[in-house]
Amino acid sequence: MLVRALVLVAAASLAAAAMAQKPPVFSDREGAIGGYDPVAFFTFAAAIKGSPRITHQWRGATWHFAHSGNRDAFAADPEKYAPQYGGYCAYGVAQGYVVGIDPAAWTVVGDKLYFNYSPDVRRTWRQDVPGYVRKADANWPEVLR
Repeated sequence: MLVRALVLVAAASLAAAAMAQKPPVFSDREGAIGGYDPVAFFTFAAAIKGSPRITHQWRGATWHFAHSGNRDAFAADPEKYAPQYGGYCAYGVAQGYVVGIDPAAWTVVGDKLYFNYSPDVRRTWRQDVPGYVRKADANWPEVLR
């Protein structure tokens, strides 16, 4: 009887974890968007790793910056610099799921920053950016559930 109760509790815990909502910002042990500076994608047109000493908290995540000027610009207007779909793969969101990213697989389109899972996925995404953005917009943020 005890074993059966423990199995039921474990199964319920696993089911609850599976149904748990994903965080609104893609983060890993390095921080939001892998610890890369979101402002640098706009100002330097490059993926530049941020410093763990220059950070800003926003939407439950720690964002890293290459220098304090980028941090201050982000803090003043995070929506201007934050990646779309919380930094999750834009193609994945368009397909109805959330998946991590390769910070080197990025694109700025219309003053908005998008990430993809890999350079190969980015090539696919670039074949129909407007179509994938429409699909991703329709799926976001419900795909976090």
